[in-house]
Amino acid sequence: MVRPYAVKGKKRKKREDKYDREEEEEEVEEQEAAKGASIAKPTKEAEGKEEEEDEAGTDDLVGIPIAPSDKKTNKTGVIFVLEKASLEVAKVGKSFQLLNSDDHANFLRKNNKNPADFRPDITHQALLAILDSPVNKAGRLLAVYVRTEKGVLFEVKPHVRIPRTYKRFSGIMLQLLQKLNITAVGKREKLLQVIKNPITKYFPVNSRKIGFSYSSEKLVKMSKYVDAVGDDVNLVFVVGAMAHGRIETEYTDDFIAISGYPLSAAMCIARITEALADKWNIL
Repeated sequence: MVRPYAVKGKKRKKREDKYDREEEEEEVEEQEAAKGASIAKPTKEAEGKEEEEDEAGTDDLVGIPIAPSDKKTNKTGVIFVLEKASLEVAKVGKSFQLLNSDDHANFLRKNNKNPADFRPDITHQALLAILDSPVNKAGRLLAVYVRTEKGVLFEVKPHVRIPRTYKRFSGIMLQLLQKLNITAVGKREKLLQVIKNPITKYFPVNSRKIGFSYSSEKLVKMSKYVDAVGDDVNLVFVVGAMAHGRIETEYTDDFIAISGYPLSAAMCIARITEALADKWNIL
């Protein structure tokens, strides 16, 4: 009498194990199907997003809606163009790096290049000056374009948050020049992306394009200059982002100097944004 009960007990136990295994297999299949649906079609944007999280951190490229109220209006605004930016990538040792005069002086000399010409920190400071300005926070900054000395043109969205430290900025620029775009964390919006030349096709029709250089014979006071421009005209300011030299562009309508002394790109931008803030009553 004992053996039949024992046999029945074992059979019942085997049945329960079988049902448990079937339920577990169904759960695993559902999880794999859901996972497969989420990664069925990987895109370059997703790959760029993963690289961004690894190299730059998740808190550096998050899009920030700075001033949605003003951006909904049809007010005119300002566009900044940084010309001749020193952003060049090369393979140093076993990895690709953004060349700069401090870390790669020996490498540059071996390749018959002047280390003083490689100053990506100038572009970094200029971008921070533009994006941190009250003009941008008020929603009057329409776009920022950067063209490297090699002719590579890329756009920086006004609501992007550029890394504050140069090391992280260098990683972002390296990724941008290799992947051609950088997307926001958790979104598909392209915050920085390489675009096609010529740059003039991205300017509004009713725009006035002004270049800056210390060597210009036309010395003006910035506040008076922008006040003389009509309120229905968009302003495009072209500033050099190199250590020395003069920008040479064919698309500028005017070429001015705003100081009797040589100014850094960041200081020049600070004077421009201050004059615009006074013109548009931005406090």
